[in-house]
Amino acid sequence: MTKIGIIAGDGNLPLYIGKSLFAKNYDITFLSLNNKNNTFYKNYNVIDIDILSIKKIFKVLNSNKIKNIIFAGSIKRPGIRDLGFDLPTLLLAKSLLLENKGDNNLLITLKKFFETKGYIFFDWTKYCQELFSTEMNLTKVKPSKNAILNFKKAKSIYQIYKKLDVGQAMIIQNQLVLGLEAIEGTDELLKRCKEYKRKDDNGVLFKFSKKNQSNLIDIPLIGLDTMKNLKKYNYEGVFLQKNKCLILDKKKIIDYATQNNLFISSVDLN
Repeated sequence: MTKIGIIAGDGNLPLYIGKSLFAKNYDITFLSLNNKNNTFYKNYNVIDIDILSIKKIFKVLNSNKIKNIIFAGSIKRPGIRDLGFDLPTLLLAKSLLLENKGDNNLLITLKKFFETKGYIFFDWTKYCQELFSTEMNLTKVKPSKNAILNFKKAKSIYQIYKKLDVGQAMIIQNQLVLGLEAIEGTDELLKRCKEYKRKDDNGVLFKFSKKNQSNLIDIPLIGLDTMKNLKKYNYEGVFLQKNKCLILDKKKIIDYATQNNLFISSVDLN
């Protein structure tokens, strides 16, 4: 049985990945960066770790004979004053934490650093397809003609925006860009853009992956909170890049969307 260590940041994503792989007979250990989250993993093997000391992370992985690893969940980027100054952390800081890089490049550098130490990033995306948006229409509610026109506008903007290591979402209404996601995240983007909405069209959310985005570390996703904010701020629904966006608690989200007249659609951007 393959042993896999999931280095788990905040949020539910690590648990969903772990559950999916556990059901497929993988031996899963959660290495929790936030011990407040440990109630999530009460039915699984969980070990507290500290992202500020890479040496300790290596020690935990080696003592548990774990070579296959997954990074999942949000992780706060530490600053120089936060670091535990053991040698591995200093080496990582030199190539990662102290450089002015975007999030995607940082994650790719992090991946390479662990690989140089003999660890293998397990491509969980191949084995957890049920977590992704794959169907053209996930809900009985279909996008309106206005929504489709908004998506066409979003797709044209995406060809440029995807090249920037900035965000993974945009909001379009009346074929105008109301907002592009930056550091604030999708839910704050939805809240911010409600102030710019005009009449006749509720507007749509579009979620996508960045160009050359690592599909092993940072993947765009929506959860129930996003759907509730779509409803709260009176948007029509969401377009998700097909096979690239995660939907956590898929059945619950689809049920909520249908009950609240929101659409969820997967779109091919090739």
